[in-house]
Amino acid sequence: MAVSLETAPTEYLETGGIRFAYRRLGPDTGTPLILLQHFTGTIDSWDPAVVNGLATDRNIIVFDNAGVGASSGTVPDNVGQQAADAETFIRALGFDEVDLLGFSLGGFIAQIMASRATLKVRKMIVAGSAPRGGEEHLLQVVEGAFAKNARDVRLPLFFTPSKKSQLAGEAFVNRALARTQDRDPDSGEAISEPQARSIIAWCAGQDPDHGLLKAIKQPTLIVHGSDDTMFPSVNAYEMFKAMSDATLIIYPDSGHGALFQYAQTFVAHVKTFLDT
Repeated sequence: MAVSLETAPTEYLETGGIRFAYRRLGPDTGTPLILLQHFTGTIDSWDPAVVNGLATDRNIIVFDNAGVGASSGTVPDNVGQQAADAETFIRALGFDEVDLLGFSLGGFIAQIMASRATLKVRKMIVAGSAPRGGEEHLLQVVEGAFAKNARDVRLPLFFTPSKKSQLAGEAFVNRALARTQDRDPDSGEAISEPQARSIIAWCAGQDPDHGLLKAIKQPTLIVHGSDDTMFPSVNAYEMFKAMSDATLIIYPDSGHGALFQYAQTFVAHVKTFLDT
C-alpha cells in the first residue's frame, strides 16, 4: 500500500452511477478514517502533512465526491445529497464502521452522516465548519481573497495576515503542490457554483434548537481557527455547546486552514482523540 498522499495511486470505484476517485493510505486494519473535503477542494487539496501523519497507524481514505475532481457525476446544490453521495461511496467500500474527518463543507456533510443511521459512524472530527443555521461569509471572503492576487488564493483565504501564519501558509501550499503526476483537475464553476449554493442554504437554514447537533451522539472533536473569516469561531462554540459529547480546540492566530497551519499539532490531537 502506498505510503504518502503524494505517491498513492488514484483508484476508482463505480457505484450508484458514479465513478468515484479515491486514494487509500496506511495499514488496512482498524476503523477507517474517511476525509470529507472543503468548498471546491479535491483529493490534492489536502495537506500531505495531515494525511500522511494520520496514515502512519490507521487506514485513511481520501476521495472526490460526486462531480468533483476526477469523479464522475454532477455536484448537488444541497448538503443532504452530497452526504448521500458520500454514503453511497463508503458503503461500496464495504466498511462496517467508520470515523469521519470533515473540513469546512465536509464538516456539514459529516454532521448529517453522524446524525442518521445510514452508516455506522464511531467518532467524528469537524474542522473549520459551522452548524446548520450558522454564520458564514463565503462569497465575501472568497471574493476578497482573489482580489489580493496572492501566489495562491489559499494564502489569504486560509491564513491570517500575520507573518507567522503566512509563513505556515507558504509551507502548506508547497506541500499541497508537491504531487506533480496524476493530480486531480482544478475545480471550475460547475463545482463552485452548486457547492456555494449548498453552503449558503445550509447556513440560511433554520435550526434554532440545534436538533441536528443534538441528534449526534458520537464523540466529536471540533477544531477551529481563532480568526476564521469564512466561518467565524462562534460556530465552533455553538456546536460544542449543543452536542452531547464534544471537545473544542481553537488554535491561536489562525484562519480557516488552522488544521494545516498547525498540521503536526492537529494530527496529534486527532490521534489522541481517535485512540482514547
